[in-house]
Amino acid sequence: MTTFVLCLVGLVVVVAIAFLSSAVKVVPEYQRLVVFRLGRCIGERGPGLVLLIPIVDRAVRVDLREQVREIPHQTCITKDNAAIAVDFIWYYKVLDAEQSVLQVGSFEDAARGMATTTLRAVIGGILLDDVLSEREHINTMLRTRLDEVTERWGVKVTNVEIREIIPPREIQDAMNKQMSAERIRRAVVTESEGQREAAINVAEGEKQAAILKAEGAKQAAILEAEGARKAQILRAEGFAKALEAIYATARTIDQKTMTLQYFDTLKQIGSSPSTKYIFPLEFTSMIEGFVKGEK
Repeated sequence: MTTFVLCLVGLVVVVAIAFLSSAVKVVPEYQRLVVFRLGRCIGERGPGLVLLIPIVDRAVRVDLREQVREIPHQTCITKDNAAIAVDFIWYYKVLDAEQSVLQVGSFEDAARGMATTTLRAVIGGILLDDVLSEREHINTMLRTRLDEVTERWGVKVTNVEIREIIPPREIQDAMNKQMSAERIRRAVVTESEGQREAAINVAEGEKQAAILKAEGAKQAAILEAEGARKAQILRAEGFAKALEAIYATARTIDQKTMTLQYFDTLKQIGSSPSTKYIFPLEFTSMIEGFVKGEK
């Protein structure tokens, strides 16, 4: 009897614990409970402590945090019939927990299928070169189209990012050759620009050197001319002073001294071995002056 009572009490405790666990729910801030009572949705509950009626109520948890999901490599055909593999990740956030449960059976499965078909549709309308160079544009187109579909489910697609685009092998080889050719072209252009800059610098240096040389020659010529001018001025001043001295001395010499000096000069001329006849015009006047002086 005691064992039976203990078993009964234990059973009641287990049932009570199960009852409480199904009736009392603690909902975090980032979650909501969509409650169905006898199959009819009665709205969202939470956050905090939520009381449910066991067996009658059924709750579905919905996470309101932003989620990220990965779409693995998908083979897509571009507008110019090139097969490429593309994978991307997309971010979404539930804005209406009730609609995300009522409007779609499995939101993530539906969104994944929608993402792959949308990716193929977007890539199919773009050329291969544009796919490789316009990732941001493709991201925007994917996000817009996905958001148009998921909006009715109460879900907002916040961002889409293409992670990797793998073109066919022959396209990769062609791209590598093109990249090598572009690098060679840039190297040649850079080298030619360097040579041009060097030639310009050399020509500029020679020009500056010629200008400086001409400037130096000009300054030297000016200084030389200035020196010659000053030398001529000094020589002229010397000659002027000499003439002034001669003139001052000559003023003190009388007529007789000049006559005697004149005769002495004639004597020196006459003593020359060459044959010459000299008749000074002043000879008569000098003799006349000399005679008068004797008297």
